[in-house]
Amino acid sequence: MEISKNLQDIENYIENAFKDAQDVVKRKIFLGESFQQGVYIVYIDLITDVESIDEYLLKGFLLNPALLSKENLNLYETIKNVGIQKVDVSEANSLEAAIDGILAGDTAIFFEGCETAFMASTRKYPTRGVSQTESETVVQGSKESFTEVFRFNTALIRKRVRDTRLKVKQFKLGRRTQTSVALMYLEDVVRPEVLNEISKRIAKIDIDGILDVGYIDQLIEKDFLSPFPQGQITERPDKAASSILEGRVAVLADNSPYAALYPTTLNAFFQASEDYYQRWEIMSFVRALRFIGGLLAVSLPGLYIALALYHPSMLPMELVFKMAEARERVPFPSLLEILLMESLYELLREAGIRLPNAVGSAFGIVGGLIIGQATVEAGLASPFVVIIIAMTGISGFAIPNYSLAAGFRLAKYLILFFSAVLGILGFWIGIILILIHLVSLESFGIPYMFPFVSGDLNNFEDFKDSFFRIPIFAMKKRPIFANPEAAVRYKEPEE
Repeated sequence: MEISKNLQDIENYIENAFKDAQDVVKRKIFLGESFQQGVYIVYIDLITDVESIDEYLLKGFLLNPALLSKENLNLYETIKNVGIQKVDVSEANSLEAAIDGILAGDTAIFFEGCETAFMASTRKYPTRGVSQTESETVVQGSKESFTEVFRFNTALIRKRVRDTRLKVKQFKLGRRTQTSVALMYLEDVVRPEVLNEISKRIAKIDIDGILDVGYIDQLIEKDFLSPFPQGQITERPDKAASSILEGRVAVLADNSPYAALYPTTLNAFFQASEDYYQRWEIMSFVRALRFIGGLLAVSLPGLYIALALYHPSMLPMELVFKMAEARERVPFPSLLEILLMESLYELLREAGIRLPNAVGSAFGIVGGLIIGQATVEAGLASPFVVIIIAMTGISGFAIPNYSLAAGFRLAKYLILFFSAVLGILGFWIGIILILIHLVSLESFGIPYMFPFVSGDLNNFEDFKDSFFRIPIFAMKKRPIFANPEAAVRYKEPEE
């Protein structure tokens, strides 16, 4: 709807649009020598900087001599040029655009007899400051994490990537939330086809509200039935910046302290920011431990069931006798025993997450010790099963990405089922089925299992940063994510 020259019509429209919204402040003042020129100011309390409104808008209007002069024939132009100071101003040509700005925290200024409104940038949301990371902690490296403020997050990335070719492409998503969403990428490094596909999928989203970047991650993924994430979620600005330098696209959403990185591969989930801040030898060892932890997290319970039920001859006889002795008092089959302990572990883990940090860690340790010991003493589980479940849980924590660890938590039950039915054959069938599924996945045209499959697409360069990490100076080319024309990232210093 166009902005009417009649200020009363504008007032009626605003009053109707914000009916029963008592946090919306509406002020009408009169300017000019005879105070005949009406000005209507609208903003929302607590998401605007009221001090800026009073200091730079109202005082500028009421105390500026140019606005009270008899020679002032065009009040709109006078205010535009001298009346508003120290506040960024844009123009709105429709009432819908003005209301969108008001809801975003801007102040709308309407004038009698004018079909255009000023939108003064006075946004000031209640926020928390930049805090330390919680889910992706490091010993050495940046402690900063993203916040819920959209512009803070883009600024944290710009602080690290100071290049004019770093672009920020914005969208508005959510019919009711009008959430600001941004794609951040390096114009000359990103693959154009990847950027176009991500932009196209995001532009197609039609939903009433976007409250977190996790909404976007689920709405643009291709295979929604897979338990494995097809986008990498991170709370670390340095992780997002390094990914952008590799040619990936970072997706940020207002009110979300996370960024989603696309495309992604299974290999990328085992890489942590700290891997590149310390010496390559020790971080290669740690990287290998993570892969081993991932393998154990998904396969250990199934392997135990297969060997204990069907192939005890594959174990040392002393161990078989100890396992048989430990199971004498257990009234349940081995599969039910494993499922019981897995369920108890998952409940403990979930309860520990919901408790405050100071209580949660103590609860997890004490609860695990007490329940583990009590179940063994009561004959509900054998010590070997408690050890297997504990090793599986510890191995899962070694995976640096929560979403991938959650996918492995589900996948292990598939292997457990096949192992309970077919023994070691079922164990390998479960492993092969998961591998087939992983090989079939892709993330915006990039094979999910790259570089372990199709590594020759990038001349096997990505193997330099997979199971092990070679020295940084030896990783001269960017990963598969980058535009081939911008593949070189490190050049040998000239002699």
